[in-house]
Amino acid sequence: MNTKREHLANFNLAGATYYELPLCFQKLQIGTFLQAKLDPENKFDARAVVVYFEENKLGYIPKSENRIFFKLLSMGYENTFELRIQQMDATEHPENQIRIVAHLIEKI
Repeated sequence: MNTKREHLANFNLAGATYYELPLCFQKLQIGTFLQAKLDPENKFDARAVVVYFEENKLGYIPKSENRIFFKLLSMGYENTFELRIQQMDATEHPENQIRIVAHLIEKI
C-alpha cells in the first residue's frame, strides 16, 4: 500500500525544557515518528496538543501551530497526519533542539 503525503507544517517542539526529551534524546533520529495527543487538562492552552515518542512526553506543538492538529484530533482524524523529526541539534537551547515536520497522509 502506498501513501500520498502533503506538507502541513513545520515547527520546533515547544516546552521541551519541562518534559522527557533529555531522557530519550539519544534514541531519536531524523525521521523518527512521533505521536500527537490532545491535552484537555492543559490550563494554559485549551487547544494543547502533546507530542510523544513511545510513552515519553517530549513537549507540545506550539500554540501558534496547534489549531489544525487540535481540530483533526478532536474529530477523530488522528490517522490523517503524521509527525516526524526533521532536524535535531543537541547543542541548541532545548526549545530549538527538535524540529518537526507534519504531513497530511492518505493511504492509496
